Amino acid sequence: MERSGTGPRLIIVCGLPGSGKTTHAKLLEARLGAVRFAPDEWLETLSLDLYDEGRREKIEALQWKFGQELLALGLTVIIEWGTWGRSERDTLRLGARALGAAVELHCLSAPVDVLFDRIERRGMEKLRIERDQLLRWVEIFQVPTPQEMALFDKSSTLGV
Repeated sequence: MERSGTGPRLIIVCGLPGSGKTTHAKLLEARLGAVRFAPDEWLETLSLDLYDEGRREKIEALQWKFGQELLALGLTVIIEWGTWGRSERDTLRLGARALGAAVELHCLSAPVDVLFDRIERRGMEKLRIERDQLLRWVEIFQVPTPQEMALFDKSSTLGV
């Protein structure tokens, strides 16, 4: 296991379902000795509906509270929420910066056919995700622009 550098670091992993967020975040977690927060895992462990937005928001708020405490201790934290909107990524970035943390954004993507195939193969959703639903999500997802990416630190961890 290697350390991610000196000082606290927040790594935000964003992307649509099937883009590889969990695989990427788990590799970073193992390589960096980081703490990873993924609401789907908490919802599943608590036998809660993955699509219960109210509970998801509460879990993400709790994860962010713990994440900020860990950043204040100088640790590396990985947020694997999808973070489809820029405002959500901005909130995390600014909150981490206020704690003196470096902040990386890892945005993962794949063509819709690949996303849909991966979702089908993993079969983790109790309610099947339909292609039309995925296409709507593609429209909603705010892909980080070069201007947004410039607000984040250069990744010292890509290549994982």
